[in-house]
Amino acid sequence: MAHCPSGGVGEAAALAARYGYPTWMVERFMEFAPDPAGMLAELERPPRHYLRVNTLCTTEEALRAVLEARGFRLAPTWLPGGLEVTHEPHSIGATSEYLRGHYYLQDLASQVPAAALAPAPGEIIVDCCAAPGGKTTQLAALMGNLGLLVALEAQAHRLASLTANLQRLGVADCAVVHADARRIGEFGLRPDAILLDAPCTGEGVIGRDPTRKTSRGPGDIAECSATQRELLDAALTALAPGGRLAYSTCSFAPEENEAVVDAALKAHDVNLMELRWGEPGLTGFRGQEYNAQLKKARRFYPHLHGTQGFFVALFAKEGP
Repeated sequence: MAHCPSGGVGEAAALAARYGYPTWMVERFMEFAPDPAGMLAELERPPRHYLRVNTLCTTEEALRAVLEARGFRLAPTWLPGGLEVTHEPHSIGATSEYLRGHYYLQDLASQVPAAALAPAPGEIIVDCCAAPGGKTTQLAALMGNLGLLVALEAQAHRLASLTANLQRLGVADCAVVHADARRIGEFGLRPDAILLDAPCTGEGVIGRDPTRKTSRGPGDIAECSATQRELLDAALTALAPGGRLAYSTCSFAPEENEAVVDAALKAHDVNLMELRWGEPGLTGFRGQEYNAQLKKARRFYPHLHGTQGFFVALFAKEGP
């Protein structure tokens, strides 16, 4: 049984009944989320809309001028290049600028991993689970279309959306490979940087997909955690000495986040780098203690950051 703070199991059951969650999930939230009642209330509200300016095609100033002249209202955010859409006279995804690739609709927290990775022109970069391409196109923009960008995608039916977004946003330096990222070592690459946005249970996107309240169970968390560990182990093994890796999920579950990172810190000659945004990662959960470096990882909560739920950790691999 979970040991819930402040209102205990009774409060968890009441919140679960009020918002349509299984009690076991709310009990878990109460163990690590700041103000869990506030978080659940926020997840019932329509999620905020964000876009990322595509600097391969335009500038933030030019894009704002065009969209605001048409009646859209845009507000700056805490992340460079990310804008909140605060008013839409019609769908922000139905403009000529969108169709021409001047921006990508992307949650603000989802923009953090590539921003934290900070790829440089001329580097070899691998995006391990790339579709539909939001983070891949962000990496390309940060590189200025200079260097080698490799996008790995295991699911064949997702390749079409990935390639369509790469083309729409003007990405010219990307090789798309239909492959499971656990095979990254087979390609002979020694990437300077790797982005691994791992498949997860998706607890963090409940605000836009309420079915996630009940469509995943504890067994799914365990299954995702095992897959994530395999993916991260393969990626860190392939990463060049002195390289860096951004690991992220859109899950709240510590087993998919801190526990996965903790296992990687034990198995590889790597350390975590401090991130600028978000709340510190957990250093323990349900009797399991994690490496103190997990404070350098970051959690994003809807009621605190105005984003979907998200987790990001940035690794640095020791040099030669």
